[in-house]
Parts: sequence; C-alpha cells; structure tokens
Amino acid sequence: MIPFLGPFDPFPPVESARDDMGGLLAVGADLGPDRLLDAYQRGIFPWGTVEGEPLWYSPDPRMVLFPEEFRLSRSLQKTLRSGDFAVRFDSNFAGVMAGCAETPRPGQDGTWITPDMQNAYVRLHELGWAHSVETYVEGDLVGGLYGLAIGRMFYGESMFSRRNDASKVAFAHLIRYLSIRQFEMIDCQMRTEHLASLGGREIPRSTFLARLSTLTAAHSSRAAWSAEEIRLSW
Repeated sequence: MIPFLGPFDPFPPVESARDDMGGLLAVGADLGPDRLLDAYQRGIFPWGTVEGEPLWYSPDPRMVLFPEEFRLSRSLQKTLRSGDFAVRFDSNFAGVMAGCAETPRPGQDGTWITPDMQNAYVRLHELGWAHSVETYVEGDLVGGLYGLAIGRMFYGESMFSRRNDASKVAFAHLIRYLSIRQFEMIDCQMRTEHLASLGGREIPRSTFLARLSTLTAAHSSRAAWSAEEIRLSW
C-alpha cells in the first residue's frame, strides 16, 4: 500500500518506492518550500496529484545528464550561432511554468503542473532556489525550462517550445551556465527519448543518491541567474 503523508509525516525510505508504478513512493503532505527542498535532497520529486493530493516519486533507475556529456548537434549549433533567439534567465519564471503547463504531452491527459504546483515553485523562485531559462523571438516568449538548484545539483522539471529548437536553445544555455558554475549533475527524473538524444542516461538510484548527497552539500549562491555570464561563441 502506498503511504499517505500528513502535514508533519516524514517521507518513507526511497527503497520502498513501487517500481511497478514508476517509482511512486507516497501520497499527500504539502508543497511548501521546506517539504519540497527536503524531498529533492532525498531524491524525491512531486509529479501529479490524485484527488488534489501530491504524488511523490523516486524512480529506479534515475535519468540524469552530466554537463560534460551534453550532445550539441550540428543543427542546434547552427541555430545557436544564428542569433534567432534571445536568451534570458530568471526574467519570467511564472511565464515559463505556464508555458510548460499549457503544452500537450504525448500519453498525458491534461497537465500535472496544477495551479497549486505553479504557486509552490514560484515561491521557491522567489526564495532563490528555482530558476528559469527563457528563449524569445522579437520579445515574445517562445520556449524555456525551469528547475531547482541546490548546491552543485540542478533538478530539471519541465520545458516547452512554441518554435522549433526553442527549448533546446534554452537547454544549451543551461548546460553552459551550469558548467561555468561547476554543477556536476542534472536530474532528469525519468527517461525520454528527447533527453537521451541530448546526452541523458539512466543510472541506479543508489548511485544517484550517493552523488546527490555530496553535490547538495556544496555551497551555492541563491541570487538570480544572469545570461550575461555565458555570452560565449558557439
């Protein structure tokens, strides 16, 4: 049986997550900053709801991407060099979340990014934990991504595109930024072919948790991110 968490109940051990249910670990609790930060540092993340209650996951294996393994295709490199997209960081976090929520996903009916989820991550953004990378064309937001940064660990949450390559351009800039800041791993949560094409791969949950413990303990600034740091040639 999947445990139901009250407001003050701790998470169960991640080893008890149901592999036959995609790594589902628990139901309930809240989406406050303390709960979310505790979850991520334990290798747990919220994904969807049932009757308004958050669902918490810790899948095994875990999809990750190491910045040095990012695959920059020739076509994406050409797009980056074209200058067709303007890139900004942390200038429209709520807009990126809304874009992700509105984007249809294959095999999904509706969105897991509920208004409560959006409010929770906007609060983490206000506190300096959550960040967005945005792509613009003629001032219009056309793509982007968001996630959390704890120590030297980045947790990718979602991305969207309204134009070809818009989210990939955002992701390439994220990789460049994380590399400069000496981040060592990106949590991609669950495998998709899109992430695999960019260099993501699955590792055992035990390996993920061992690296997570070291990376999240590292000090990192919670100041807003700036794309000015990565204006380098592609």
